[in-house]
Amino acid sequence: MDANGYSDPYVKCLKPDMGKKGKCKTQIKKRTLNPEFNEEFSYDIKHSELAKKMLDISVWDYDIGKSNDYIGCQLGITAKGERLKHWYECLKNKDKKIERWHTLYNENHVASD
Repeated sequence: MDANGYSDPYVKCLKPDMGKKGKCKTQIKKRTLNPEFNEEFSYDIKHSELAKKMLDISVWDYDIGKSNDYIGCQLGITAKGERLKHWYECLKNKDKKIERWHTLYNENHVASD
């Protein structure tokens, strides 16, 4: 939360082995602590190769004039607990939408934009 009591969150998806083509961001939701993101991203990848890949999905607080704050969770093969279970469920259920709620946390994260 910023000094004004709100946040300006957005979601960033990154498929690291695709470079700039693998980067997608949602629109910034201004002045809210309870955003809803109803946007979809797609990557052209064979399902058989998906288990070997990593998809980094993170939530950020947009800040003007300084580094954006990491306020989210990451899903992918390196995740832990419920986030890893969600990832495996997505891998097992090809062509199905698997929706889950995940608790956001505030940890230091290296790459901001």
